[in-house]
This record gives sequence, C-alpha cells and structure tokens, in this order.
Amino acid sequence: MKRFFTLTVILIITMLSSACGATVTPTTNAVDIQNTALAAALTIIAQTQAAVPTSTPIPPTETPTETPLPTETALVLPTSQATLTFVPTSNSGGGDPCATRVLAASPNGLPTIIRISNTTRVSVTVSLYLNETAAHGECGYRAYTIPARQDVVITSLIQGCYNLWAWSDAAASTFSVASGTSCINNSDKWEFQISADTIKFTS
Repeated sequence: MKRFFTLTVILIITMLSSACGATVTPTTNAVDIQNTALAAALTIIAQTQAAVPTSTPIPPTETPTETPLPTETALVLPTSQATLTFVPTSNSGGGDPCATRVLAASPNGLPTIIRISNTTRVSVTVSLYLNETAAHGECGYRAYTIPARQDVVITSLIQGCYNLWAWSDAAASTFSVASGTSCINNSDKWEFQISADTIKFTS
C-alpha cells in the first residue's frame, strides 16, 4: 500500500513537471525534479507513519487475593468480686476476748443474711464486728474489701448486734465512717449501705 502511494505521488509530480515543461522552458534539470519528488514522497510517508496509532498492550488485570475474614474473639468478662480477708487472731490475754478475735467461718447461732453495699466511686475496706451473743458466746471481726459500686452478700452470719467501719485511702476520695450498733433479730436479708458520709442500716 505504501509503495503504491509513493509511486502515485512521484507520478503526479512528474506529470505536473511535464505539463509545465510544454509551455515554459525548464530552469531545473530532471535529476533535481526527481530528487524533490522523492523527498516530498518520503516526507509524506514519514508523516503518515507517525500518525498511525501504536498498539498499547492491555495492562494485566489485578489478580484477586482472598483476604481471610476476621475471626470473632470472645470477650473476657470482668470477674470483680468482693474479697474476704480475715483479721489475724491475736489474744494477748486479759480484757475483752472479742476485741481481737476473728469471727468463725460458721458461727453458732440463728442464721441471717447481710448485704454490704459500697455506693461510692472508690474501693472500700470494711470491718464487720459481731458483739458477743448471749446464747453461744460468738463474737469477733471480719474484714472485706469491696470494689466501687459493688456489694457483698454474706450468708454465714448469725443474728446478733453488729458494728461496721468502712474507710478508703484512695487519692480520689479519702474517708472513714462507722455504723454504730445495729441489731438483727430474724433471718431476713439485712443491708448496710456505705457512702462517704455514713453507713445506713436497713432491713
């Protein structure tokens, strides 16, 4: 196709030159005309070649990768519970034996249930004291640590008269409160509510 186009261009230029040569005396020789025609034809071919679009390779398609789905991890639930700490026993002899006695884990007497609620925003330490009972001679202390906004239910206590002290050494809230003597005379659930100002006793 290109060769046919080149020959056509040369033929046209030659015919024009011959037609002009019939009436006008040529000022150039035949070799110059051929060189000019050839140069024009080569220029046209070069421009045509430059205009032909180049074939651009198709970019490779992205290979899909399989991403594993996230796995479900079970949440660990908090196990915040009040801790029971027994005050160590020490009896130096003489005086009131209940003042330094640890209340037994299962004291003798009529059972009852006591809930101690910490309504403050900090952890508190509680000292629970059972005054000596007339029937069985049971008495002594127990100590509890209760986290903020939580409570402890004690089912191993007996009916009698109790005193509670609660305190906090937390930097956010330092306080110390006492309940006075509160007597329990049945097996219902009794409650001591601790706040930063007081200990409220309810049945």
